[in-house]
Amino acid sequence: MTILVLAALLGSALMGGLFFAFSTAVMGALGRLEPAAGIAAMQRINEVIQNPVFFLAFFGPALLAITIGVAALAGWSEGRGLPLIAGSVIYLTGIIAVTVLFNVPMNNALAAADPASAEGARIWADYLARWTAWNHVRTVAGLAATACFALGLR
Repeated sequence: MTILVLAALLGSALMGGLFFAFSTAVMGALGRLEPAAGIAAMQRINEVIQNPVFFLAFFGPALLAITIGVAALAGWSEGRGLPLIAGSVIYLTGIIAVTVLFNVPMNNALAAADPASAEGARIWADYLARWTAWNHVRTVAGLAATACFALGLR
């Protein structure tokens, strides 16, 4: 169990760090570009990030969170159950659910946008604000899940 929790901790930290970089640097830089250039760059990022390494880093901690959460429920008396369950729930809701319900649909809408059009510029302005706000949620969730898994290691 300790190895699984450590792996979930590291995966949560990795994802929180990735989202932090987007929230504090990448989206701000893209927002300073002309809309057509920002849209085109984000469209490429959204294509390139869909790779086996990213999917392992993103979905691996989710599978670990499910395993850890179930094990923590089964062994609640060990005293580590509450932070492990909290870390699991935070990762699954704050990262996986937020991504699936909010960020991915916005990515899909942006993928269909014509970067050179006025409609593309309108979509981009909305995307920058809303996508980044939800990304902040994912950043905090990654850090909170990391902290909970760390508390569960004691």
